[in-house]
Amino acid sequence: MIVGFEMVKFIKAYIKSMRLYYAFVTGISGWIGMAFYEYIAKSPFQTVEIIPATEKKALILSMLFLSWGINQIINDYLGLKEDKVNAPHRPMVTGELDPGNALLLTGALLIITLLITYLYLEPIALIPAIGGIVLNILYEYAKGYGIFGNICFGLMISMCTAFGFLAAGPTQSPYFTPSRVSVLILVAVMNGLMTFYTYFKDYEGDKATEKRTLIVLLGIEKSRYLAAISAFLPAAIFASLYFNHYIEARVNTIFLILAGLTVFLELWTGYLFFKNPQGERTYYSLATNFRACICGQATLIALFNTELAMILFLVSYMFVGFLFDLHTDPKS
Repeated sequence: MIVGFEMVKFIKAYIKSMRLYYAFVTGISGWIGMAFYEYIAKSPFQTVEIIPATEKKALILSMLFLSWGINQIINDYLGLKEDKVNAPHRPMVTGELDPGNALLLTGALLIITLLITYLYLEPIALIPAIGGIVLNILYEYAKGYGIFGNICFGLMISMCTAFGFLAAGPTQSPYFTPSRVSVLILVAVMNGLMTFYTYFKDYEGDKATEKRTLIVLLGIEKSRYLAAISAFLPAAIFASLYFNHYIEARVNTIFLILAGLTVFLELWTGYLFFKNPQGERTYYSLATNFRACICGQATLIALFNTELAMILFLVSYMFVGFLFDLHTDPKS
């Protein structure tokens, strides 16, 4: 009975450490890749692409939605030093979650993911899968060198988009056309910006542990102005790529509606962190930040599947807020 009770405590602490409101970050970014693949499979330009079976899509999406939480255990272990200041109530910091056992479970789950990818999905998808794991490890060190942390994080999440595309079914080389690379760039930019805003709540801990994030390097005052200005970045980069014909899919009415809502969320995020760069409101502003990023990713799906994009936009907006509200402790 003691073993069973300890196991339940371990699983609860593990799930808490996964911070499931983030699951939409990796899940929706991967869904972009899969929606793009299906768009090609249904188009006149289809070569070897085939529409994946429902059970295959469900498996890929399950792996993508859980990938954030599984990799988060590695991130928490590597970031224990600053978390003792920034998030002292996290299970791994308090001792509620044993680091060794947590890493063993994470390692086993990652190995299972790679085996499924190789044996059942598409072996080529191992490249972004392994790339995402490596970038997650590098991220903990890169965030100590200014903007390189944001770049590393953005690239890490873009690996989910690449995985969703390559795992969905067979495709021919070149795997990365200008249009596909443009989508990866947009995903990387939105997520790099999203993690920039998260650094505001960690400012004191990062500074105390000499983790030289962009906000530590610039200071709070300069960073709050950068927060307001950089909110325009995703829209500006999309416009540049689109009007220079790097993105082949054409915008539609649904895309424009969702894009307008996304731009509002992005600008509102910039305003919130400009107004409250420190304090309790900084933590609660993260819900808007996550929504802006994830809804922005759902908007990209409208280029390939308008109905799916509308559903994911609404579901993401609702559930990100719901799951975030379950984590009311800013110190966890």
